Amino acid sequence: MSEHDLTPEALDYFEDFLKGAPSLGFDPQAMRARRVVLDRFGDSAEMTEELTRLVLEGTKTASCTCRWEWEADGDEPLGVGTLAVITDHDGKPRCIVETTSLEDVPFREVGEAHAHAEGEGDRTLAYWRRVHWEWFKRHLARIGREPSEEMPILCERFRVLWR
Repeated sequence: MSEHDLTPEALDYFEDFLKGAPSLGFDPQAMRARRVVLDRFGDSAEMTEELTRLVLEGTKTASCTCRWEWEADGDEPLGVGTLAVITDHDGKPRCIVETTSLEDVPFREVGEAHAHAEGEGDRTLAYWRRVHWEWFKRHLARIGREPSEEMPILCERFRVLWR
């Protein structure tokens, strides 16, 4: 089982979305045919609360992960059209987002526009590089890797479909 598999609560949340999908202009059958994953932003209750708030406000419309983590977990990375049930730190569903674009670039090539779209801190590339370097240092240690300027970063853009 992957950490991205839907929990029963997330599955119920997704089913509720499908019931209301036609009124939102979405075809429930087309939505059901898509890959649907469970995800959350941040690795602490405080960070998750802050990042989820930014998503729900519309400030945060991008995120990123290191491809190495997906590979180490034997999981398929997100793709364009993937739907994610976003939860709070305790696993309670908060919204459903759709991946609208995905770019695989070395850390050193992540640009100002992506940093701004992530919506964090002062939204500058300098801020993004500093906090994400520390993030990847913590998370890559779990798989025996260290961050580098060449590490493959999956820069995701998304939109909130339902909350």
